[in-house]
Amino acid sequence: MDELDSAIVAHLQTDARQTNRELARTIGVAPSTCLERVRALRERGVITGFHAEVDLGALNRGVQALLHVQVRPLSRTVIESFKAYAMDLPEVLSVFVVAGGDDFLVHVAVPDVGALHAFLMDKFSGRREIVGFRSSVIYEHSRKPVIEPLDL
Repeated sequence: MDELDSAIVAHLQTDARQTNRELARTIGVAPSTCLERVRALRERGVITGFHAEVDLGALNRGVQALLHVQVRPLSRTVIESFKAYAMDLPEVLSVFVVAGGDDFLVHVAVPDVGALHAFLMDKFSGRREIVGFRSSVIYEHSRKPVIEPLDL
């Protein structure tokens, strides 16, 4: 990625709803050049999609938690199966397969602490492959709005 690609990616991360003409004007290139660059970034997989940021509280998901999960036996089949199971649950926002003491971090958002407890009891405690889990309630979640490339 060159400087122009980096500028396009940064500006789209700030506001993906801007028109191509607005983006081109902001970064100082012709609209045709901008459109061609955005298409190339999508084709190369640098830009993977666009989304709307939502307030979880407005969706009755006021409590977020990270669930630290251990599964056994550790095999590709068990890992893929659990990942698919978790991603299919409506409370789950994302699933991370990790190394270390835990095998997964599962990010959930639920209405309240009682719903978190019910989720753990109903959706995790009865699963044979899960040998342990613990939860960390998230008090605040901050996310960088623009992710910049790192120099190699």
